[in-house]
Amino acid sequence: MAKALYMAATNQHVGKTTTTLGMLSSLMKQGIDVGYCKPAGQEHISWHNKLVDKDSFLFAQTMHFDLQPHIHSPVIMGKGFTAKYIDNPNNEELFQQIDTAAKILNERHDMVLYEGTGHPAVGSIIDLSNADVAKFLNAGVIIVMKGGIGSAFDRLTLCKSVFDQAGVPILGVIVNKILPEKIDKVRNYLGQRLAQVGLESFGYIPYDKELDYPLLSTVIKAIKGEVIHYGEPEKTNVLVEGVIAGSLVDLNDLNTEQKYLLVVSARRLLDALRKLDNIFWHQHNIQPNLAGIVLTGTSKVEERAKSFIDRYEIPTIRTHYDTYESIIRISRIEVKLNSNAPNKIVKAQKMIDEHVDIDRICEVIRLG
Repeated sequence: MAKALYMAATNQHVGKTTTTLGMLSSLMKQGIDVGYCKPAGQEHISWHNKLVDKDSFLFAQTMHFDLQPHIHSPVIMGKGFTAKYIDNPNNEELFQQIDTAAKILNERHDMVLYEGTGHPAVGSIIDLSNADVAKFLNAGVIIVMKGGIGSAFDRLTLCKSVFDQAGVPILGVIVNKILPEKIDKVRNYLGQRLAQVGLESFGYIPYDKELDYPLLSTVIKAIKGEVIHYGEPEKTNVLVEGVIAGSLVDLNDLNTEQKYLLVVSARRLLDALRKLDNIFWHQHNIQPNLAGIVLTGTSKVEERAKSFIDRYEIPTIRTHYDTYESIIRISRIEVKLNSNAPNKIVKAQKMIDEHVDIDRICEVIRLG
């Protein structure tokens, strides 16, 4: 029977998917024939008239395997799923779907990497929590947690209790998104505390801000924007590495190597472009480093501003939100891996190679 490893997380947005993708890549580099599955997913897309979890779709695209929804994404907890289950509570069918997928994956691979959903208790409402699924799969669990010491350990303790109650073994943790200047301190003190409670740490991964840069296409969705100029995919599938808020920009903080999003009232657009051009772009002798422009308000774009946009083919978006609300919405974007940002995927894989002890994980799995 194939070894089963279940990747869980203390909560959303700690980098579980990024870590799992890097883990899958690193295990393959070890020469291990490893499969992937998201047993129970929430965020999904329609693919060939079938529902499939977004992460399963991403992994298939990235790792180049033939996506089969009933195998790689057996249960989808979509809209109305919870109410339907409560009206007729019977999880045997759900576990049967997971079991079918697991049996096929076990036959195909020497090891299967399962990715959980959200925090450990997600799915409890339908008797399908992460702990329930991991136990059913007889999988050892690695918990991905966000870097820190006190609050990070407290959160881990809470999450670990869900698996403990189900009798699921925790193999260890991976500590992610640690501020680089604090990584030694976290490794020392959190590492000591983990050892005291019998938990092994397989790695400490520093925070990399590039992985949190959103695509312009993601920004457009967040602000419910309408592209009015240059909305081709090759233009909108670019990373937004910083935001310039209208006339409030501090030009001393700008980096010539980064691509910025200018968010400004349409009636102030020309003034903002002049300021940037005269004081920043001209001074550094560079072309405008704008990933895009977000226009707020209903004013028309002046012809001189339109000429500037056309000259440099800058994607331009209209939103009904004002500048302040647009900035807030952009700042709240939770960035997930996307196949349209291949550099991020390469970086995620590299970070696991550099900061996670894959050899030790393989050793623990074989001993388990």
